[in-house]
Amino acid sequence: MKPTVNGINPSLKELVENTKVKYVQNYDKFKPGKTYVNYSGPFWSDDEVYAAVNSFLNGKWLVTGEKVHQFQAKFSKKYNVAKSHMVNSGSSANLVMVTALKKRFDWSDGDEVIVSPVGFPTTISPLIQNNLKPVFIDIEMSTLNFDVNLIESQINEKTRGIFVSPVLGNPPDMKRLRDICDKHGLILIGDNCDSLGTKWDGELLTDLYHCWSTSFYPAHHITTGEGGMISSNDEELIKLCMSISWWGRDCYCVGAANMIPCGTCGNRFDKWIPEYDGIIDHKYLFTNIGYNLKPLDLQGAIGLEQLNKVDQIDVNRKKIWKHFDEAISSVDGCRTVEIHPESDVSWFGFPIICKDKAMKEKFVAYLEESKIQTRNYFAGNILIHPAFKHLDDYKKYPNSNLALSHVFFIGCNPSYTDEVIEYVKDTLRGFKA
Repeated sequence: MKPTVNGINPSLKELVENTKVKYVQNYDKFKPGKTYVNYSGPFWSDDEVYAAVNSFLNGKWLVTGEKVHQFQAKFSKKYNVAKSHMVNSGSSANLVMVTALKKRFDWSDGDEVIVSPVGFPTTISPLIQNNLKPVFIDIEMSTLNFDVNLIESQINEKTRGIFVSPVLGNPPDMKRLRDICDKHGLILIGDNCDSLGTKWDGELLTDLYHCWSTSFYPAHHITTGEGGMISSNDEELIKLCMSISWWGRDCYCVGAANMIPCGTCGNRFDKWIPEYDGIIDHKYLFTNIGYNLKPLDLQGAIGLEQLNKVDQIDVNRKKIWKHFDEAISSVDGCRTVEIHPESDVSWFGFPIICKDKAMKEKFVAYLEESKIQTRNYFAGNILIHPAFKHLDDYKKYPNSNLALSHVFFIGCNPSYTDEVIEYVKDTLRGFKA
């Protein structure tokens, strides 16, 4: 076998080069009006391909192993947090995080968490799955985030936390939100899948959360295919997350990646259950109700390479936003969101708020005909959907209803070339209501 170069076997590299298809949108051959402008997609290179294949073929472990552990450590260092724990999706990250919070702080069934009704089911479903009650706060149309001014009126003796998901990267007034949590003894929980890298008052937005999640789905800031992360300075909370995503094991350090001969912490046979007169294998002692939500080690290998690109991704997204903001300002009858002066946003997408439903429908059709992909503002008011309509009356949240009928977004895809950006700008300017 040929010696490796930078960890990559030359024969493997040659094989990949000879057999791979083009795995990302090639905007280098962009044809205006012909090439479809995807709202998002992976920003990566051969580095991720080699890392994934190399990990799969040469790794000691196919599921969670050395690369995942390295990725968790590198991610924690990058985002200034004590511990991070990777799972198989961003949705799983929210489920595990909420489940761990309930146990960590001894929340009871029926306890309440404040959320926005607008967004994606993954902030609501974990609360329901844990027998917690989501309490909804209507959004403000200026930012599309829940209205922070309304929050304190909904806090009572059963309120335990506030779950915030900054809209397309753009946060609400986070200082005030954190002050409310501190005043009332609440946990500030962040779904950070749209806002990885966003800053508040010069520091990372995530520094304000007690715990937070992010997603590595291909549309998000960095990708591992599927995948998600839970991060916190509360190490006991992360230990619970580890257990819950590993079947509920008592042993939080399972896995061959520890490089310990027995594959665990070295204390396999040192645990007893008082009611049981016998030795319990610590690796197979279960102290939580859990799931199997492990990522693959090749996802960790991809994540390590993606972190090398995340700063450039942030630069690209901000650049694209600036250009699109300039263009949309000349279009009568629509606008984008307001930005808090303390925030420095790493944008997921570019939202467009139209004066009415008819204009939105006409604008979306115009852009799609121009081969520019659009997206509704996710699910709109979640309470109109059959699975969630029993939770509350959607009519109580008028602005949230407008989010679906008046709002859509286009991409801040970091792969856009200057030519693509100019085409989208010109197309935006050309719209006539």
